[in-house]
Amino acid sequence: MKLFGTDGVRGKAGEFLDVITVVKLAQASGTHFRKHSTTNKILVGKDTRRSGYMIENALVSGLTSVGYDVIQIGPMPTPAIAYLTESMRCDAGIMISASHNPFEDNGIKFFDNHGNKLNVDDEKEIEKIFKGTESLIASQATGRDIGSSKRIDDVIGRYIVVIKSSFPKDLTLRGLRIVLDCANGAAYKVAPTILEELGADVITINNKPNGFNINDNCGAMHPENVAKLVQDYRADIGLALDGDADRLVVVDEKGKIVDGDKLLGALSVYLKGENLLKGNACVATVMSNKALEDYLNLNGIELLRSDVGDKYVLEVMKENNLNFGGEQSGHIIFSDVAKTGDGLASALQVLAMIIKSKKKASEALNPFTLYPQLLHNMKVNEKIPLKEIKGLEEILKPIREKGIRDLIRYSGTENKIRLLLEGKNKKDVESSMASLIEFFKKAL
Repeated sequence: MKLFGTDGVRGKAGEFLDVITVVKLAQASGTHFRKHSTTNKILVGKDTRRSGYMIENALVSGLTSVGYDVIQIGPMPTPAIAYLTESMRCDAGIMISASHNPFEDNGIKFFDNHGNKLNVDDEKEIEKIFKGTESLIASQATGRDIGSSKRIDDVIGRYIVVIKSSFPKDLTLRGLRIVLDCANGAAYKVAPTILEELGADVITINNKPNGFNINDNCGAMHPENVAKLVQDYRADIGLALDGDADRLVVVDEKGKIVDGDKLLGALSVYLKGENLLKGNACVATVMSNKALEDYLNLNGIELLRSDVGDKYVLEVMKENNLNFGGEQSGHIIFSDVAKTGDGLASALQVLAMIIKSKKKASEALNPFTLYPQLLHNMKVNEKIPLKEIKGLEEILKPIREKGIRDLIRYSGTENKIRLLLEGKNKKDVESSMASLIEFFKKAL
């Protein structure tokens, strides 16, 4: 059984993520973190899923059984766990969340003592310990060495302070009406508090989690709800978070959902203008539209691309000493503020940009036109390595000669192949996609 996916361990709670698996995973991770322990403390937070109680208790049992002292802080955004792990001098941080997935799923995300998501080598090491019965038995603590746990309820203030401090001190949100969708998730207290304390008139929805309604027809996965209310209340902007608040989707004052690539482009140019963009470069994934790249180049900004996943965006940022990047899905990383995608930090930067531009959101967040892009997912019987598929290069050659960008990859979790084509001429993109689909129907 492979444990780690693209963002920690995730699956259906009570099935893939059952109590026995979670206890063993906690023991394995605790054994791994102990190799570089300095404080013997691990921080544990969660979102608002009912299964979070079960998984949290199983994690605490596993961690204390190998001698760790656990600090439980309850429902908090994923980026808050990253920040607080470092701030509270913990050996590691653990977030219980399946992000934007429905309540039936849950997940476990790990952070090192600096608040960074674990790299692949660390994940492999934890998985190796997990599968080795002898090492798990050897790691069991006894007597006075068994760990303890305590719950702290007042850390929310620390996170509020650090996020508010990222907003320019010479600006205020007074006079702005904002519709905020908390997705019945981890930011249901934090998000409205921050915006209100900065002076905004906030209309908050989906801030009453009951354990089952997280991401349920709300939040970043359903920004159409915010879009309607922005128009109904004549608001200046709408903000939709996902269940663990590491993702942001923005709606302008006309009720139009802002494309993630346009958001990245507008923010990059804004940061450069404020002399806050390190290296005059931005990191986005291979999925981002080439129109973003062309727009950034016109403004003297280089675009670097990473694999899909915010932790891969961050890796490229670190490798190149950059401080800004993100995904078109809404994971935006301001590494001067947060170690991972942070919906609230991103929201404040968007609001600061709009205020300073003295423009409406629809103008400030629509800096270029996207090139036509087609995405198509196909079920496959077998994931044959692309290099071994005969005729693939031959069919791609004329497509590329038309100036069309292609991205072909298999899903990491399903038996599907994902096809992406993008170019300036919509008809060329459509006809090329039709021929590519026909090819893969025969090849796979």
